[in-house]
Amino acid sequence: MSTRHGAKTRRGVPAALVAVALSFSLAACGGGGDDDAKGAKDAPKASTPADGSTDGPKGGGSAEPQSSEPLATINGSNGFQITIRTAERDSGGFLTVEGVLKNTSGKSQFPPLQWNGQETKVSQTGPSFAGMTLVDKTGKKRYYVLRDTDGYPLTTTGLTTMQSGQSIDFFAQFPAPPEGTKAVDVQIPLMPTVTIGLS
Repeated sequence: MSTRHGAKTRRGVPAALVAVALSFSLAACGGGGDDDAKGAKDAPKASTPADGSTDGPKGGGSAEPQSSEPLATINGSNGFQITIRTAERDSGGFLTVEGVLKNTSGKSQFPPLQWNGQETKVSQTGPSFAGMTLVDKTGKKRYYVLRDTDGYPLTTTGLTTMQSGQSIDFFAQFPAPPEGTKAVDVQIPLMPTVTIGLS
């Protein structure tokens, strides 16, 4: 009887070992999954700005891409700063200059009246950039802000008193110099002359 019992016991041992081995292999597979999940949780995450953007400009909070470096910055002794951002030709034969006017003085002030130009029609539009000109040294020509059919300037008009630190966007449209002209001087009354490249 003891012999039979021993035989039964010996036959049960391999079955028990197989069951134990299977349980260990299953546990090992499951444990690896837990470790992988834990590793994924512990892995450093890519930082994302608070606004949810991934590759946008930092600090500005704007979804728009940052513009390239300005073409020129003009600092006047009158407390105004003019930054020219672009000067682009178009297919119609025009050149459009765009930029930003900023009051860098410590007080509110009105843009100089000399910026308006001296034509009667121009004065009717109120303060503007109609007095801005471009000088093509290569072609030896001066270009004035274009006028529409009624004689009004194709530029930002209605300038008013600006608070300290205030900025406004502006534009001025001119006849386009020849394609061979790669740079022009920008002249604005009471401001230093600067040279800008054309695109």
